[in-house]
Amino acid sequence: MPERIAALGPFFAFETHAPGPVEGPWRSMGELLDEPSVLRDRVAAVRGYLAAGGGQPAEAVELRVAASVTQLGLASRLLSPGFAVAALTGAVLSYGLRDARWQPTPGSLFPLSLPDRTAAPVADPAERAARLGRELFDGPIRELAAATGGFALSPRILWGNVASAVNGAASAIARTEPELAGEAREFADRLLEQPPLRGAGGRTDDGSGFRRRSCCLIYRAAPDRAGALCGDCVLTSPPRTRARSAPS
Repeated sequence: MPERIAALGPFFAFETHAPGPVEGPWRSMGELLDEPSVLRDRVAAVRGYLAAGGGQPAEAVELRVAASVTQLGLASRLLSPGFAVAALTGAVLSYGLRDARWQPTPGSLFPLSLPDRTAAPVADPAERAARLGRELFDGPIRELAAATGGFALSPRILWGNVASAVNGAASAIARTEPELAGEAREFADRLLEQPPLRGAGGRTDDGSGFRRRSCCLIYRAAPDRAGALCGDCVLTSPPRTRARSAPS
C-alpha cells in the first residue's frame, strides 16, 4: 500500500514501522506535544524562512503567523497519506501523533513513518469519511491543533488550515492522477462535512474551486503585511462559497 500511495507524490509518501523503540534517524512526532521546545524551534525556523523571503529580520514576522504556517504544513503532511488511502483504497488508517515518526527536515515534505497496522476497510464512502474524520480529527490533527493553539491562534484559523490541507490533498491527487480527480474531490467534500471541519470551507457556488472561511495569515509575513493571498483565502473576492452536504 505505501508504494501505491507514494506514487501520488511526496506529500503522500510514508513508511511503516513495527512497535518498539524509536531508532535514529527517526523521532517520535509525540515530541511536538511532550517537548515544547521542539514545536517552538520549528515555528522559529519557519519564521526565519518567511522573514528571509521578504528581506526582513525574523522579528518582523509575527510569531502567530509563523505558527499558523507551521501547523498548516504539519497537518497537510499528517493527513495526506490517510486521505489518499481512504479515498483510493477504501481503508482507514488509525494513528495518533505519538504513533507517528518523522525526520524533522525543513519544509513540509519531511520523511514520515506510520504504525504498521491492518487498515480497516469501510465500503460505504459516507461511513468511511466519518470514520477517517474520527481517526484524524479526534486524533493527531486535534493534538497538533491543541499544541499550536498556544501561539494565540483561534480554532477558526487552525481548523481552516486543516480544511485547506484536505482540499490540497485532493488537488494534488487530481494533478498527479487526473482520472482520480472526481473520486478524490468527492471524498474531500465528504470529509469537509465531518466535525470540526463542517463550515470551515467548501466549493464555490459556481463549482470552480474551494474557498475556506478563514485566513492562514501568511500574507502578513510580507513587508507591511501586504503579501499575496492564497488561492482559497476568505479575503479574496471569489464567487460565494456554499455550505455543501456530503454526497449520499
